Amino acid sequence: MEQQNQTNEKKKNKRILLLLLLLLLAATAGGLYYYFSNKTEPVQVVSGDYLPDSKGAKKMTDAELKAAEQKAVDESKFNMVIKSVAVFETGESEGSLYIQNPVENGYPINVVIRLDETGEQVYSSGAIQPGYEITSAKLDKALAKGDHPATATFDIYDAKTKQKRGQVQAGITLQINN
Repeated sequence: MEQQNQTNEKKKNKRILLLLLLLLLAATAGGLYYYFSNKTEPVQVVSGDYLPDSKGAKKMTDAELKAAEQKAVDESKFNMVIKSVAVFETGESEGSLYIQNPVENGYPINVVIRLDETGEQVYSSGAIQPGYEITSAKLDKALAKGDHPATATFDIYDAKTKQKRGQVQAGITLQINN
């Protein structure tokens, strides 16, 4: 009987081993199926237009590249010139307001002066072309005697399109003597 028990035990162990191998084989087959069925391939996009062949284009020389870069830098530069104190005898008289648009700027400007305390506009220059300056002016609004801190805003315009390109600001004191 003992031998029969050992034989049954061996058969039982073989069945368990066979079952484990079948499970391992099934798991491997399932994994491979999952891997290959979910593998994505890149989608190729085809467009109807292609870059045409070159005809007469040539590489720019270093000098031409530097000149083009310098032109771009020069066009982006802006120098603002304004005297930091404008002196007026009375709030209604013409005074020594100095604003210049240097010829190097290449852009027309408009300068607006607003009081720092209230934000109220007290002067507008109108268009000042490159190479022009204002040496004296009358304020748009009469001010009382004393020093009035203000901000001058330089609005920079494109000469061709007349569109605003940017602005810069500077502090100025409006000094009214009487």
